Amino acid sequence: MVDPQEALRIRKRLEALKRGGVHRVKDKDPMPSAVHVVGVGKAGADFIAQMIQQAPDDFLTDSRTRFTALAVDIGDQNLLQVRELAETLPSDRAQVRTLALEVPSRDELFGSLRRYREYLKLEYPRYYWNPNYEPWLPDTIEIPNAGEYFPRAIAKAIYGKAYYEGDRLMDQELQTFAESVDAATCQSIVCVVFALGDGTGSGIVVDLARHLSNVKFGRRALVLGIGIAPCDGDPAHERDGSLFPTLNELDCMLDQDKNQGVIQVWGDLYRNPFTAGFLMVSQKSVWQETGDLAATQQKVNGQLISFFTRNQGLDVYETLRLLNWVGAPPSQHMAARSQYGARWAHLFGFTNFESSIDDLPSKLGIMAGTFNPDFFEIRVSAPEGAALGEKLADLASKMNKSFSPILEPEIIYSPGGSETYVQFVIPGARKTNLDIFYDARLAYDEQTWDEKLLQHSWLLELGVMLSEPAIRFEGMAGECLWGCACWVVVPYSDIRGEDLEGLRQKLEEVVKT
Repeated sequence: MVDPQEALRIRKRLEALKRGGVHRVKDKDPMPSAVHVVGVGKAGADFIAQMIQQAPDDFLTDSRTRFTALAVDIGDQNLLQVRELAETLPSDRAQVRTLALEVPSRDELFGSLRRYREYLKLEYPRYYWNPNYEPWLPDTIEIPNAGEYFPRAIAKAIYGKAYYEGDRLMDQELQTFAESVDAATCQSIVCVVFALGDGTGSGIVVDLARHLSNVKFGRRALVLGIGIAPCDGDPAHERDGSLFPTLNELDCMLDQDKNQGVIQVWGDLYRNPFTAGFLMVSQKSVWQETGDLAATQQKVNGQLISFFTRNQGLDVYETLRLLNWVGAPPSQHMAARSQYGARWAHLFGFTNFESSIDDLPSKLGIMAGTFNPDFFEIRVSAPEGAALGEKLADLASKMNKSFSPILEPEIIYSPGGSETYVQFVIPGARKTNLDIFYDARLAYDEQTWDEKLLQHSWLLELGVMLSEPAIRFEGMAGECLWGCACWVVVPYSDIRGEDLEGLRQKLEEVVKT
């Protein structure tokens, strides 16, 4: 039961948003927001390419803005399009680079892994030099070829070799990216885009984000994570049990209490790198409409891109202010930039007046009856003179009924442009509100220990297999790969998530049929 004083405090906080518009930029000539992108894996590279193609007419017209992008993948097969499109942008106002990580031989990769303690000690002097350390990959592992599917644990190892060894190309690219972002003379927002189910993207991003945010930017930049959830049209390996450790790793970064439990053992190096929060992006509804994966990805990317670039970045900047205000923990002032609690998954969605919005929570990947946001905005962009009053009122009424927020949603209308966009961010879902979490957990439980190992990434260099129970600390999470006392101060029950009534049995019945 919610404490009456806490309920009153929440309502006052929300009233300040809806009635007072505390998150809105009220200047007549507002400062633009420069949106920069790091794209990881194929999904991230495709996003950057489409962003360049779809850039609005006023993209980079303000002298204070810049566009910086970095596409990172294993192999070069997805990066050529980014380089070709980058040539269409003004070189003095934009920096778009790519980095194709080479696939080393097995001996080269294991040589790198055996030196990992040295690298971490240089990076973080307080790093605990574990005498039991061994490479986290099994000796018998086979390394895929570029263009093939890479399990998360292997992708992490390849990234680490590029970041720590030889010419340190990964380290150099992140430094170059950060310097270009700093050259913008306006508010910058750095978006790290990847597919949640992609072994390369989700395996690399956990280290790339901490190196970029915590090391290169010193946590001063707004770094927003963008995780694109898989749909039924994606390959089976992007919809399997690997999503379970991926979501748990994000949960232990973004949930302030869980993240503190990691930091308590392993230090500030592992503080949440997503200083601006995290957006989850569902492809479910578009896939159901099109049945075409390429068309689905293009439409989802297009909606995100318009949200980031419209109105000189004002929409996304005001939305981040709203999310921070709603998500600030009770111990901190709402206006202070802070980590979120367990309700860190902010759901990006969109619709139009032709598509049905029935069962919209399900289309966003929300388990039925598990989640109601406190408040959200519907952001609309339409051509001048468009008569949308009745349609918008009807849309707001239906969405209010679907989500039942504490306060009715607000409509933010921006005239201009040649197309109509209706977009929103539903704030504050937990991982346990997401249907992919339970589906992934069920699939994960059916796997062997060796299969589970390859689906982890974050903390493997510390010997911690996050989604398994700790060996020496009953009730805690983080199995030690080396049989010693590696762990995290996070209850294992929080990793597993609480079952809704009868949910596991229902899922098992679905799998059997």
